[in-house]
Amino acid sequence: MTSTQTGAVSGSETSRIHNIGYRSYDGPRLGRGYARRSLYSQSLRGSFGLGRSAKSKVLPMLLFGVMCVVAAIIVAVSISIPGSTALQIKYTSYAIYMQAVIGLFIASQAPQSVSRDLRFRSVSLYFSRPIEHVDYVIAKLAAMASALLILTGAPLVILYAGALLGKFDFVEQTKGFGQGMVSVALLSVLFAGLGLVMAALTPRRGFGVAAVIAVLTISYGAVSTVQAIAWQTGAEGAVEWLGLFSPITLISGVQAAFLGASSPFPGGAIPGAGTGAVYLIVVLALVAGSYAVLMRRYRRVGL
Repeated sequence: MTSTQTGAVSGSETSRIHNIGYRSYDGPRLGRGYARRSLYSQSLRGSFGLGRSAKSKVLPMLLFGVMCVVAAIIVAVSISIPGSTALQIKYTSYAIYMQAVIGLFIASQAPQSVSRDLRFRSVSLYFSRPIEHVDYVIAKLAAMASALLILTGAPLVILYAGALLGKFDFVEQTKGFGQGMVSVALLSVLFAGLGLVMAALTPRRGFGVAAVIAVLTISYGAVSTVQAIAWQTGAEGAVEWLGLFSPITLISGVQAAFLGASSPFPGGAIPGAGTGAVYLIVVLALVAGSYAVLMRRYRRVGL
């Protein structure tokens, strides 16, 4: 069987060999830094549903709206009370009171950030570009922490702006606002690390959501219950140490010890500097451990 000059194979009028015209790319190569920034930007936008379908925007935007509207209501109530000289809530307490909303946000968006890449095996496509495992992990961690900081920091800005408009003491409000921002920054990094670890353990989004809720929300209820039992049975010394076993109580202990926050523990016990240092060390260890687990996970996926 011989080929004709037109490229058709003898005996078949429909078979042809075409020159598709692939050419090598000779333009600028932007490298790992650009790829890392692009992945961070895309992941951050995706956390709020930007660049995705309208359905994907509903829940994150609704949760963000709830966080901001509640802060605005607190400002309105505080200003309307005759003789009021301060907000009705501390800056450091806001995220603790709104933990259910924050937990729902991270539970819904952490699996969206990493589980889909695992489920549809698109991770290998990332690593086929000039991007390493460390770039992927850092970009995802930074994007999720930034999304949480926006979620938790925006209401504090509303509280602070409202306090200044209400002519509350500038120095006191500025100090409280700064303490609150430090607190939510620490919370954002911790929750981002733990949330992504739970979500990356399985490609199934539903399992990831359940795992995140269990670690961030259910653990708080369990620890608070055990703390209350310990206080009622006279084991007051165990109350502070039990707080090490829940992400929310960890943040509460750190800010109560170092950021002037009210104690969330039964009996109102405020952790001392030594206990607070232990809390802070555990928080930093969990953040570092989350990074290490994610690196190990994606090294295995890369194989």
